[in-house]
Amino acid sequence: MTTTTTAVGAIRRIERPECTALARREFDRIGALLGTLDDADWSRPTDCPDWDIRAVAGHILGMAQTFSSLRRFAADMTTAARTRNGRDLTDALTALQVKRTAGLDRSTLISDIGVVGAAAARWRAGRRLMRGIPLKQPKPHGGVETWRLGYLLDVILVRDPWMHRVDVSRAAGRPMLQTADHDGRIVADVVAEWAGRHGRPFTLLLTGPAGGSYLQGTGGPELQLDAVEFCRILSGRAAGEGLLTQFVPF
Repeated sequence: MTTTTTAVGAIRRIERPECTALARREFDRIGALLGTLDDADWSRPTDCPDWDIRAVAGHILGMAQTFSSLRRFAADMTTAARTRNGRDLTDALTALQVKRTAGLDRSTLISDIGVVGAAAARWRAGRRLMRGIPLKQPKPHGGVETWRLGYLLDVILVRDPWMHRVDVSRAAGRPMLQTADHDGRIVADVVAEWAGRHGRPFTLLLTGPAGGSYLQGTGGPELQLDAVEFCRILSGRAAGEGLLTQFVPF
């Protein structure tokens, strides 16, 4: 079978309205995965420090709640800023989300992920006036970078539940549903950002249903690995070498 190689510059980046459809589908998929878990699975540790599967699910719902209305967004950001106690604001916000959802029974939690997730995807799509707001975000190895709120709304809030579905799947030992039109689009967008961040030539073959073949420039290293593992490495969940040490936010 012949694999078509895509030049990185030809990758169409994820933006509205596609990000809305991707987010809604992702909330459906994480809800479906959580629905397959048994009692013992919910307390299994994940790749997220201090979070078991139950806490990851609570964060997914809590993050959807945070971005479901302007009122909730403002309230959560204010509370996180007030209770951060020296922590990064994002860490304070996610801790707030996990705490707020901790009392929900599992069936309600799963149901709300689908309902609130869909509402949040619609709300985010309409935030035209907010999209240019700058956000200072710490880098994992020191320093900060500036995001625009639109990048958070359109890109990160699609990648975040997707990567947490990876976390849950791995922790519970459940297969992860992957399709080219959904997971493959998310992975391709990650490839484009990763390539732009390091700016060096490479040939990349990602295997699996979400994979593809990508090229930037000439004379660079030839890399081959599973598509999901590629994203886990760039997120900091697994170790990488060379160009794979370039972090990409999720």
